Amino acid sequence: MLLNLHDRPNDITMIRSGNSVRFTPNEVEEFRQVGLDLRAVKCPNDIEQEVSRWAHTLADERFELLEKIASEMAKAKGLKLPSKLNIVPSADSPR
Repeated sequence: MLLNLHDRPNDITMIRSGNSVRFTPNEVEEFRQVGLDLRAVKCPNDIEQEVSRWAHTLADERFELLEKIASEMAKAKGLKLPSKLNIVPSADSPR
C-alpha cells in the first residue's frame, strides 16, 4: 500500500506493507529538517514514538511553536482549541 501524505506530486510518500513502513533517504532528510528522526522507523508504532518525542521536545524548548502547530491543525479540521490556562503561583512558592 502506498500512502500519499500530500496532494502535490513531489511530496513525501510512505511505503507501508502490513505492519512495516519505510521512508526513502530523501524523506528521512526532509523530516530531519523539522526535528523528526525517522531513520530507525520500521512500524507505525515507531512513527508514533518519534512524533511523541518530537512534540515533548517542542513543548519543552519551543512551546510557542507547538501552540502554533496545534492551532493550525485545529483550524484545518474546523476545531477550536481550549482557551489557555493561567499559571497561578502556589502559596509556598517565592513570588
